[in-house]
Amino acid sequence: MNPAETSAADLLITGCHIVCVDAANTIIDDGAIAIVGNSISWLGKAAGPLPAARETLHAPNSIAMPGLIDCHVHTAQQFLHGKLQAIQRRGELRHPMWQRYLIPFESGLTPDDVYASGLAAYAAMIRSGTTCFLEAGGPFADQMGRAADEIGIRGRIALSTMDTEEDLPANMRCSTSEALRRSEELVLRWKDHPRVNAWLSLRQIMVNSDALRRGMRELSHALATPIHTHLAEGTYEVDYSIARWGVRPAEYLERSECLDDYVHAAHSVLLSPREMDLYVQRDVSACHCALNNYRIGVPRVAEMIRRGIRLGLGTDGAGTRASLDMFQVVHGAVLGQQAVAGTPYHFDLPVTHEQMLAQALRGGAAAARLSDSIGSLEIGKRADIVLVGTDDQDQFPVVDPMITLAESTVGRDVRTVIIDGRIVLRDGQLTTVDLAPMRQHLRSQYRRIMERYDQAIG
Repeated sequence: MNPAETSAADLLITGCHIVCVDAANTIIDDGAIAIVGNSISWLGKAAGPLPAARETLHAPNSIAMPGLIDCHVHTAQQFLHGKLQAIQRRGELRHPMWQRYLIPFESGLTPDDVYASGLAAYAAMIRSGTTCFLEAGGPFADQMGRAADEIGIRGRIALSTMDTEEDLPANMRCSTSEALRRSEELVLRWKDHPRVNAWLSLRQIMVNSDALRRGMRELSHALATPIHTHLAEGTYEVDYSIARWGVRPAEYLERSECLDDYVHAAHSVLLSPREMDLYVQRDVSACHCALNNYRIGVPRVAEMIRRGIRLGLGTDGAGTRASLDMFQVVHGAVLGQQAVAGTPYHFDLPVTHEQMLAQALRGGAAAARLSDSIGSLEIGKRADIVLVGTDDQDQFPVVDPMITLAESTVGRDVRTVIIDGRIVLRDGQLTTVDLAPMRQHLRSQYRRIMERYDQAIG
């Protein structure tokens, strides 16, 4: 396409390396990208005629790449940042963590707390190059959506549903019918938003009844909406499933006709060969949380990639690892797979850094059911673009921009972020929301949040 013949661009980015992460692994040196509305209208070499533009962003010493996708995050746990690590440091951490610490923390939050937590989490994501997230399911999901809408990120919010287990805080449990009703209403409220929509969520098999699982499966098909759940996350889950039903978790979901292509299964660490086959056969998507999963077991990420499972990567939220930097997750995934799938067999890098970054992008888009819109820089796709600086000492020189992104880059190297055609981070500064009120809320409410939390966990 002749750039001079394209429509006038709303935004033109020039002077950068472009790493498209498309099927052809296209890399353009000294490139330019034209954006019309919320989509990429043209990209190519900056030399020669360029589309006319209302605004031009000259970006030398930088690499343009697709925005990262966090395929499993807990928005409401942002202010738990560092707390569990402090408990562990004292030698007092008890298991299972989700039941003893994570659910009790969420139970003490107000809607304003979750809104502030959303602003903090999504600002951290944008600052480190993440432009889309998949929420696992938490309290006050509409407040997550409000924060995501205002800050300008793309995402899928979800409501935590638990209708069994008397040991859980009462305000985190609800009846089966209420869980289904509230989930459906959430999806319908957000279905027309251009960036932020809602998914369904099942927290975990131990706290979800058969009726809720089957009802959610029917609802997912009726609404054409995926279900975000935790699966094969811990030995306690496997033991529970075998003791109660005589089969492992994914096998039980298959028996219940609840395992299909609408399921997005976070963690997916403790999978038997039969369960891995079921993932392939039922086209289940999965998320590898590389900074947490290796303490659970031996994640078979290389096998999932080889077998074509829709696999994304995720942070698991700030509560359990204290970082929302997806570049670090990619680095951790490469090292983890070397340890479990390479070194024991005297084999080097079963998945390279470049392959894992591409998996986080294209695989993440597939897991998010957004392959047609994001995950690569191509004409017609959404303009979710991250500009990474290359003028720091540890980035120089740039021999191959893909290698620089995959092996050297961390979130602090991100300079500018564009989501849906809008600049939301410019030169490291958020442009959409003033975070001062959120910080003031945290300063005034943090002691109350933690005092209530300390009482809840005993």
